[in-house]
Amino acid sequence: MYLTAYGALIQDAKVGKGDFVIIPAASSSVGLAAIQLTNYAGATSIALTRTSAKKQQLLEAGAAHVIATEEVDWVQEVKRITDNKGARVAFDPVGGPDFPKLISALAFQGVVYIYGALAEGTTPLPVLEMIAKMPIDKGYSVWLTTGAETSRKAAVEYILKGLENGAIKPVIDRTFSFNDMVEAHRYLENSGQFGKIVVSV
Repeated sequence: MYLTAYGALIQDAKVGKGDFVIIPAASSSVGLAAIQLTNYAGATSIALTRTSAKKQQLLEAGAAHVIATEEVDWVQEVKRITDNKGARVAFDPVGGPDFPKLISALAFQGVVYIYGALAEGTTPLPVLEMIAKMPIDKGYSVWLTTGAETSRKAAVEYILKGLENGAIKPVIDRTFSFNDMVEAHRYLENSGQFGKIVVSV
């Protein structure tokens, strides 16, 4: 999860102080890693979650801002948080029909990384707004980092340093014994977890 977020946010986007980063599906393990790495780099995280149910957990996990996308006009909230400038980076595992809202929430010439397709259906591109804002849309895979020895080594060193100094810390939702593997899968299928599920062998 940390390698996945590192490649886009640290290696490629080089987020840092003054940057705002939108993180959809923020309560996923990669979303939580993205929040921590954004903070570690000195940037400001804007966590997106569907409802307020996980808002407090996301704040406790380090999100600077949490927006419940089904409860408010979240594009306007991003603009309010960023003093109407928009976020420089979005790290999106969702895609789908709401993707144009991410473009609306970006700053001029901002960048959006698409690394998943959790939403069903097509992902439309708002052509006129893209012409006006000139964003960079990037398909992203962790291969950007793991595909070469030099970048992989740099990522591992960065993450280990963050783990050692406490800047990043894996979020464990629940631990199951190996004998409870069926129950672990049932728990996962309910999509209520916050962080990783661990099975002890």
